[in-house]
Amino acid sequence: MTSLPERRSPPAIAACRLAALLLCAAAAVAPAADYPSRPLRLIVPSAAGGGADFLMRSLAIELGTQLGQPVVTDNRAGGGGLIGMELLARATPDGYTLGYGSTSTLAIAPTLYGKVPYSVERDFQPLARFNASQNVLVVRSTLPVASVRELIEYARKNPGKLSYASSGSGTTVHLSAELFQQLTGTKLLHVPYKSSAQATADVLGGQVDLMFDNLSGIGPQLKTGKVRALGVTGPARSAAFPDLPTIAEAGVAKYEVTTWGGLLAPAGLPKTMVARLNAEILKACASASLKERLASIGNQCIGGTPQQFDAFIRSELARWSDVVRRSGAKAE
Repeated sequence: MTSLPERRSPPAIAACRLAALLLCAAAAVAPAADYPSRPLRLIVPSAAGGGADFLMRSLAIELGTQLGQPVVTDNRAGGGGLIGMELLARATPDGYTLGYGSTSTLAIAPTLYGKVPYSVERDFQPLARFNASQNVLVVRSTLPVASVRELIEYARKNPGKLSYASSGSGTTVHLSAELFQQLTGTKLLHVPYKSSAQATADVLGGQVDLMFDNLSGIGPQLKTGKVRALGVTGPARSAAFPDLPTIAEAGVAKYEVTTWGGLLAPAGLPKTMVARLNAEILKACASASLKERLASIGNQCIGGTPQQFDAFIRSELARWSDVVRRSGAKAE
């Protein structure tokens, strides 16, 4: 005769459930004990040789030394950064795949493209904001303006006649000018180029009237006299050019544009690993050698908690979504 299965009492069932929960918790924590036990991959959603690549290779050196395991940068260019970001979003959240997110991929792309293969809010675990830089407003040397206020007055008297260069529709270089127009009530003519180098060359040559260029890129040209700098776009003056006012300081209230980036992991990363990686990134940011490397291209380490970076991403996404919609910019 087949015996009936033993019926467990409620206390026994509760004990079994507790034991199962404890085993699951132990399994989640266990990997952190010897983490990392193999090399880490750091996805950079842009081509080798660019600014983001330089930043992440610099960070990878510091993290590799601290963690005792190589941190290998994996350049996944294409699709305006969407290919690399999708790869990161679909990766296993085990602490061995990290990625670099920026103003372009986290704050601008979702609205610019209309649809992206990842959710900024759901697919990523922010680890730490890493770097920040700013743009600078420059005009051709022969333009009869010497300040931001004079540029605004000139543009209002000549609507649609002043041209501005950019490195492409939807870039921070482009949207810096769009935000300027929205806040000043001016109308400028957009001249997009395929690269920042081409755009800068035509401003230096006088073919285009002005540009909001990356400070790290055009900075060395400011002393040649071929362009005139009127102000920087960030919240504070640049240490490299302390005599240049911020654009807000020069009279455009609420104007602020910073280019930024930070480290992400796939959503679902255990909290112990989030805390560990945040601590390692902050330790790297405190390194004199890393600070020097970032300063060499006009950037600085930021740091902060994962929660602060998450809140910052959400605020930037909301702000740039509004700027993109109002500008009518579309992905090229």
